[in-house]
Amino acid sequence: MIQTGEVFELQADMDFSALFSPFEQADAWLQGLLSGAPFLVAMAIALALGLRHASDPDHLVAVSSLVAAEGGETRAAARIGGWWGAGHAGALVAIGLPLIFLKSALPTWVEQAAERAVGVIILLLALRVIVKWARGDFRAGRHQHDAEGEAHGHRHLHHAGEPDHPHRVRTPRQAAGIGVLHGLAGTGAVVLLLIAALPTQLEAAAALLLFAPMTAVSMTICTTAFAWVLTRRLVAPVYRTVLIPAFGLFGLVFGAWYAGLG
Repeated sequence: MIQTGEVFELQADMDFSALFSPFEQADAWLQGLLSGAPFLVAMAIALALGLRHASDPDHLVAVSSLVAAEGGETRAAARIGGWWGAGHAGALVAIGLPLIFLKSALPTWVEQAAERAVGVIILLLALRVIVKWARGDFRAGRHQHDAEGEAHGHRHLHHAGEPDHPHRVRTPRQAAGIGVLHGLAGTGAVVLLLIAALPTQLEAAAALLLFAPMTAVSMTICTTAFAWVLTRRLVAPVYRTVLIPAFGLFGLVFGAWYAGLG
């Protein structure tokens, strides 16, 4: 049984900053291209930045826990990713556009509070995954569901002892709420990047309106691909016996570090 004190003691000795460095360097390179670029080129770079956004380590850790906790079914993962991305994009636009036109920035304490909240959510999601795995909730196999009188089969992880359960997906409100927090935590940096790199507020706003929906697309693709790979016949046994608890443990430590706990 994992003791919370042991997790925080381990977290205190670890620093995940290095995980962010390659992405920060890539963003810095793209920002350099963005500065002084023609309008259409700038918009293309904003689009590329949005599509890359889901690969941030905090997003990937959250994705692994979200998909594992909900059973790994691909279509369910796509819905989770879509609502998560919608919340994230909505926060970027709702908060980012006023900041651009006011040439302002989010208060530092707001961004820090949002980042800490994201860390706590990652930790709680990871803890939920570990608890469900420890009590034997996950098993894999092809099974049948009846849809309007017709049976269809597919693979995903689901609760032991419930072969005919309906697929339960984290509610849109919950997934979108997690996305809103992620968006709030990153809006300030995105706005500062666009204001610094682009010559006018209108161009910065246009770039944000391209960047934001592309983050939603990338998050949907990321969750879908993650679930698809991990429910393949050869991967699923390793996933349910080794990878699920490994993702959970890593999420606990990473979430505690990201939230500044310990």
